[in-house]
Amino acid sequence: MGWGRMFLLGDWGQQMDIEEQKEELRSMRREIGRAKRRSNPELVERLAAVERENDELRLHLAALIRHLGNTGALDKDAFGALIDVLDNEDGTADNSFDGSLVD
Repeated sequence: MGWGRMFLLGDWGQQMDIEEQKEELRSMRREIGRAKRRSNPELVERLAAVERENDELRLHLAALIRHLGNTGALDKDAFGALIDVLDNEDGTADNSFDGSLVD
C-alpha cells in the first residue's frame, strides 16, 4: 500500500494505489480461476476470504487515516516519513512490513 504516496501526491497518488490494487485483484482472480480448474475449492475459498478481508481492512484504514488527517490529529508529512522508515526497516523498500506493530 502506498499510503505515503496518497498523502504526498493527493488524489493522483491515491489513484495510482487504486490501480495497483485493481491489478492485484485481477491477478488473484486469475489465480482463483486456475485453482477452480484444478478443482481445489478450499484454496478458492481461502483466496476469496483474503480478498474480502483485504478490501475491508483497506476501507477501515483509509477512513481512519482520512479522519485523523482531516481533524489535524495526524501530521501527514511525519506520517509519510514514518511509512518510509518502516518500509525500509528490513533493508528493502517494497511497500510491505512484517515487523512488530509496537516499538
